[in-house]
Amino acid sequence: MTRLHLGAYRAVLSARFRMLLQYRAAALAGLWTQIFFGLVLIMIYEAFYRSTTARPPMAFRELVSYVWLGQALLAMLSWNADAEIRAMVRSGAVAYELCRPIDLYALWYVRAIASRTAPTILRALPMCVFAAVILPLVGLGEWRLAAPPTAAAAVAFGATIVCALLLGCALTTLSNITLLWTISGEGAVILLTTCATFFSGLIIPLPLFPDWVQPILRALPFAGLVDLPFRVFTGHLPAAAAASILSRQIFWTIVLVLFGRWLLSRGMRRIVVQGG
Repeated sequence: MTRLHLGAYRAVLSARFRMLLQYRAAALAGLWTQIFFGLVLIMIYEAFYRSTTARPPMAFRELVSYVWLGQALLAMLSWNADAEIRAMVRSGAVAYELCRPIDLYALWYVRAIASRTAPTILRALPMCVFAAVILPLVGLGEWRLAAPPTAAAAVAFGATIVCALLLGCALTTLSNITLLWTISGEGAVILLTTCATFFSGLIIPLPLFPDWVQPILRALPFAGLVDLPFRVFTGHLPAAAAASILSRQIFWTIVLVLFGRWLLSRGMRRIVVQGG
């Protein structure tokens, strides 16, 4: 890949990142929405923990931090396709993308990186301040976002969350590519979105699932998006497990990138651009 092409990708990443940072009002609205849902989820889980007689698979403190991390990093999850790419495919303006002298998959991938990082930065810091500082001040210390138990856990979380971003961007790019194969582009995107949100642990932490389904959840790539990094952060998984988690995340990222490139090349052979 030439230096010119690398410069083009950096320019796209930088321009889109700075553009998305302008949506501060949308980030503020999303922040309050996610705070509300975070509090509701914690109330539900607290009622569940207080009513059960069985030993829960996660400590309540770990579960609370897991929920707040999910709300803080929600924008980083691959839960939708790129709205601009969807509009381009529908209108035929995707032809302009095909005329650019750079790799289309890499272009859409760097767009995904910007789309996942900029909104996350706008929401994550205020969310963490609310969950870690404000809640204890109002007497809800049991509902706070606790710090990682050790420095090693914090470092391991940082590494695994970066790989989770790369994995999520591979899934987002795959969602974008599926738009080339359908008229409306809704079906495949909704299917991928449902799998990414449900099987990643965002809705229900994966340790709370029944034992018989755990091997299936571990075999899927979605646990690397949310569950594994969050459990490292909370201490539910030891920091020493980071090496195996990173290997798993990198493996699935490579698989999804290769599959996305293959699917894109197939789509380029059959795409028909209508209009003048």
